[in-house]
Amino acid sequence: MIRINLLPHRQEKRVAKQKRFVGMMVFAFLAGCAVVIAGYVLLGTRIEAQNARNEFLAAENAKLDKEIAEIEKLKAEKQALLDRKLIVERLQSNRTETVHLMDQLTRQVPEGVYLKDVKQTNELLVLGGYAQSNARVSTLMRNLNDSAVFEQPLLVEAKAASVGNQRLSDFTLNVKLTRVAADASAVVASSAQAKGKK
Repeated sequence: MIRINLLPHRQEKRVAKQKRFVGMMVFAFLAGCAVVIAGYVLLGTRIEAQNARNEFLAAENAKLDKEIAEIEKLKAEKQALLDRKLIVERLQSNRTETVHLMDQLTRQVPEGVYLKDVKQTNELLVLGGYAQSNARVSTLMRNLNDSAVFEQPLLVEAKAASVGNQRLSDFTLNVKLTRVAADASAVVASSAQAKGKK
């Protein structure tokens, strides 16, 4: 019977298997390292790209902030110009106010009433004068109340006075101007409209 010694052959197979196993382990390690390095490089590239985008957005935001500040400045200048325009228009429309006021006042003053003092504060007019009787003062108040320019006449004081050799009634009267109040409300309304258009 022939005897064959297979031990060296088995030993060689075992060594070959170990070499293959070690080779596969080295290959798996290198492949793992390559995947990690590739992932690290990819993530680094994405982070750099995102940082570049963030810097770009920050720069654009800074530009927009400057433009917004300029727009706000222009809006403020526009509003200042509109306010000046409204003031000029108000002055232009009120240029003849005193003449119109005095004209209307002389039309409403009845015979026997003499004005000595006329003061205007905004829409309030203070009239001081002499009347031949209290009935004439009442007539003046009725005329002022019926006028389109004046409203709400209020008698502040009426007392007897002597002027020369005549006995007269010295009176003080407050009356509101309707046209000035309307102008003021128109200015407020136009100012609100100008702000609304912005």
